[in-house]
Amino acid sequence: MPGLRRATARAVAFLPLCCCACSTLLPEGTGLVESPWKSYADAEQVFKGIVPHRTTVEDLKKLSLDPLSNPNITILNYSDVLRRFVPSTSIDTHQLESGVQECIKALSACSGYEIDHRFIQRKRYGNFLADFLNFKRKVDIVGWRFNAVLLIKDGVVIYKLTGGQPAIHEHEESLNPLGPLQGSGESGTISR
Repeated sequence: MPGLRRATARAVAFLPLCCCACSTLLPEGTGLVESPWKSYADAEQVFKGIVPHRTTVEDLKKLSLDPLSNPNITILNYSDVLRRFVPSTSIDTHQLESGVQECIKALSACSGYEIDHRFIQRKRYGNFLADFLNFKRKVDIVGWRFNAVLLIKDGVVIYKLTGGQPAIHEHEESLNPLGPLQGSGESGTISR
């Protein structure tokens, strides 16, 4: 029996050494909003082809910019457009760009599309055992985000605005001195 105990003790002592170099065992995650674009540059290239007062809603459908088939397009009604471009009565609408002014004058004959596409990849790295036991967790976050607003009147785009983040790269690090016990005090309290 003492031989079995020694073997078990050796195995338990050897386990952390095996796990320390096993960062490949750490979880990874990808956040992707379904889209026809694989990169920020792809999305930007598509929107460069949209010409105000010339591009139609049918043209947008050919570019995969149809809110019925592209899940990351929000349809903006006239009220949404007003809230976005005239958030306060102190803003003089005559100072807005001509396409926005035209949309506001058209009232409910004007609507819009808001496009929000992002690709975010999260990868945990570092010491597997420290991560697994919740002592120290490191996460590398990379990706990109593309946003656009199109205003449409009588089936024709009258205004476009694009923006976003071509490159996202962040690092998160959390330290929990109590490791797996961190936060258990919160769950152990009794609510009254």
